[in-house]
Amino acid sequence: MDNPTEDNEPQHKEKPADSPAAPQASKEEAESPENLKKPPEKDPVTKIQAWWRGTLVRRVLLHAALRAWIIQGWWRLILSRLLEKRRQAALENFSREEWAAVRLQSWARMWRIRRRYCQVLNAACIIQAYWRCHSCSSRGLIKGHYKVTASQLHLELEILLGSGPCIVTECIPLPIKQ
Repeated sequence: MDNPTEDNEPQHKEKPADSPAAPQASKEEAESPENLKKPPEKDPVTKIQAWWRGTLVRRVLLHAALRAWIIQGWWRLILSRLLEKRRQAALENFSREEWAAVRLQSWARMWRIRRRYCQVLNAACIIQAYWRCHSCSSRGLIKGHYKVTASQLHLELEILLGSGPCIVTECIPLPIKQ
């Protein structure tokens, strides 16, 4: 089967060298147009050997293809896991950045509202100070009115003392959430 002299070509038995017509007959047979057109016939042993070699080659190729298919499937699985890890990391990074932006915005809104609240509180303290100071010392009269609009408090006070009237006008912005 693995004999190096065995080929797909049929083996011809050579005629004994003692007959002088043998070499000329084989040359004439080989050069005749009839023999050139026809392929040499294979004997059954050679046909079986060729079939068996083809079967072995196909089996080896099939096993190689199956191994390559298994490796490719494993590699695709590794790549999909790697891609999923990258997507998860990008999502976590995005959510962290989003959370930080929301936190900064809430701090900025809190600071703005606190500043407006302190302004209103300061205005109330000023009004109370005028009231306490003038009502106790001079027993004067305080008249006033206020007007609340969508975003401001307009306050106008008229304090009547013995020496003369004192008018206080304040316009205070209100903290309105937008």
